[in-house]
Amino acid sequence: MADVSPGDVHPGLGVLGPVTAWDADGNVIALKGPRHRSVLARLIIARGRVVPVAHLVDDLWDDPPADPVGALRTFVAALRRALEPDRSPRTPARLLVTEGPGYALRVPMDAVDAWWFERAVADAAKLPPEEATVRLDEALGRWRGPAYAGFAEQPWARADSRRLTELRLHAVELRAEALLSVGEADRAAADLRAHGAEHPWRENAWRLLALALYRTGRQADALEVLRGARTLLADQLGIDPGPGLRALEEDILHQAEHLGRGDRPAWGGRPGEAGRRARGDHLAGDGASGQADRRARADHGAGTADLGQAGHSAGTADLGQAGHSAGTADLGQAGHSARTADLAQADRHSHADRTARPGEAPAPASPAGRVWEQVAAAYDRNVAPDARARLESTTGLLRNLAVTGGSGLLAAREHRVAAVAAAEELGDPELTARVIGAYDVPAIWTRLDDPEQAAQVVAAAERTLTALTALSSTAHGHAATPGAHEADKARLLATIALESRGTRLARGPQAARRAEEIARRLDDPALLAFALNAGFMQAFDRTGLAPRRDGIGAELVALSARHGLSTFETLGHLIRLQARSALGDFTTADHHAVAADALAIRHERPLVGVFTRWYAALRLDTTGRAPATEVEAAYRDAAALLGGAGMPGLAHGLLPLALLCLRLRRTLPLDFDDHTDWGPYAPWVRPLLLLDRGRRSEAADALHATPEPPRDLLQEALWCLTAQAAVALGDRRTMARAHAALAPAANELAGAGSGLLTLGPVAGYLELCSG
Repeated sequence: MADVSPGDVHPGLGVLGPVTAWDADGNVIALKGPRHRSVLARLIIARGRVVPVAHLVDDLWDDPPADPVGALRTFVAALRRALEPDRSPRTPARLLVTEGPGYALRVPMDAVDAWWFERAVADAAKLPPEEATVRLDEALGRWRGPAYAGFAEQPWARADSRRLTELRLHAVELRAEALLSVGEADRAAADLRAHGAEHPWRENAWRLLALALYRTGRQADALEVLRGARTLLADQLGIDPGPGLRALEEDILHQAEHLGRGDRPAWGGRPGEAGRRARGDHLAGDGASGQADRRARADHGAGTADLGQAGHSAGTADLGQAGHSAGTADLGQAGHSARTADLAQADRHSHADRTARPGEAPAPASPAGRVWEQVAAAYDRNVAPDARARLESTTGLLRNLAVTGGSGLLAAREHRVAAVAAAEELGDPELTARVIGAYDVPAIWTRLDDPEQAAQVVAAAERTLTALTALSSTAHGHAATPGAHEADKARLLATIALESRGTRLARGPQAARRAEEIARRLDDPALLAFALNAGFMQAFDRTGLAPRRDGIGAELVALSARHGLSTFETLGHLIRLQARSALGDFTTADHHAVAADALAIRHERPLVGVFTRWYAALRLDTTGRAPATEVEAAYRDAAALLGGAGMPGLAHGLLPLALLCLRLRRTLPLDFDDHTDWGPYAPWVRPLLLLDRGRRSEAADALHATPEPPRDLLQEALWCLTAQAAVALGDRRTMARAHAALAPAANELAGAGSGLLTLGPVAGYLELCSG
């Protein structure tokens, strides 16, 4: 790396997510296709060492083209133009250089996000905890997805990907220890709950979470975490908790004095040691390339290269999360237990009969993990690398990954768009329709998490629908079979309806109705369930439609129970929970909450608990018997689950809105500071906040600027906020508008249709607006 001096302007290179490059201004550099990215990633892994051309050819192709060296030179030339656009013709490259028998990358240490991350974690272990927290926040913020996304399970990338993933997990726990050391146990607990749920075999995560809960005065919750970990380890792995968990449980039971102190633990050593382990001896040579890799691929049935790649494209650090979402344990975590101290005992219980080779993960400890690995290897051997079936397989993994929540959900959305784009590039509308329509992930929240991604999917679905219609009209010059592509069209229409939710476009409801008509005509239960979900998302064209949504939920529950569609059965129960809450029927809503939780436990659907925990806070609120402080604490606990849920459309601004509704109903001081992030709800909240501060003129201006609420689960609540501000300001015109909008919901509780919060009976606001 000596060819580039620290003062030189150089591009940034990223592997903590999809392989990416940025120019000096932070703009993304176009790297063309996956082969170009794989060459760049392979050279990054080599860390400035020369990678021979023969090794690169072996790593890039299982079945090389007629002139692989010529193709490789084309990729390298394109990368050089992209990384050094201002280099004069015929002048030597400075970054991607030719040296001896191959190529090397010459960039400074801070140019690659992964190298910077490693150094930041190592440095943080030596800093005071206050500074370490800041440093680790910055370091963890560099992650954009799984390391080497798209290539993580290629034999040449597998070891480095898993090393970085392990280092990231240690960084999360190191940050939690730093937070505990400075007395911020509440922040640590909020982050650790999601971390522990995503990585259930990391005993240190459970230990830190229990300690954080204890230090926030929640002894019972701390013990529940420890006992839950004990049950999980016993049921899934047949082992007892390690000494750290056992000792902590004993200390909590005896309320040991040292637990309540914020003394700085000896946290600087272990993560540093972990970082040294994570960097590992495999970096002393040329990564995982050449002869060793070829031998590993042969011995391991060609590895899990492309099917594994699909899993990693879906946004998981190993194949475990995709398997986990399909109803198994976190397979990948057990799979690399040799690198995790907490899993050492589990590894000893493994039935694996082979020794891991350099660059390979140890054999999975669970039967499900072994089956997954064997099937993945068989798939890789038998399905050609450029087979279109791989795209469809990828979409299936993305669908399963999405219901795991957290980073899996975020990555599934991101890579879904990439999969659709790849299908469209092949020019096959039937394939594209299957790729788009296969992502039938149940949706319960009506605000989009990423409107831009949703718009891309809708546009692709519309293009594909047009192409399918043309294809159905004629088939090779002959009349097509009547009803051809009907199921694919229905899935495209349902997708359009789902991804258009919350808007006022007529296309959404129209697409939902058409999808449902086709599904009923074809008598396809799974297709009908998907179409009903689309219909639910478009059942907000006015207020007061809880009974209609209750009917949709009831049909979904019955249909899904008959045909074994567990995810849609869970969705049906959540829809009914919302609808019955809107109608004030909390006895029935309680039944559906219990049913949804039972299905979630049986089928391992962690996101369900986010909604039922919020519902529990709402129930506590609606009893009217709990003090406001207790209700606020329940809402805050529920909000802590959103931090790692991967649903920004739900999370953004929700907690402040719930607290505002509670304080308004109980006529308490609003007491919000100027830095409160109200997210998308700010326009409807602002007039009331200004009124609370005596700024009536500004409040009136803000009220006049308030738009109509979006057509979603909170439209009744937002109309009621507008009504309350209008009454306080004596704005008759706005009062009349609010009354007209709310009249159909006269028998509902405002906001309770979300299952999350409430402003009380709509009838009370109608009465205020009539006065």
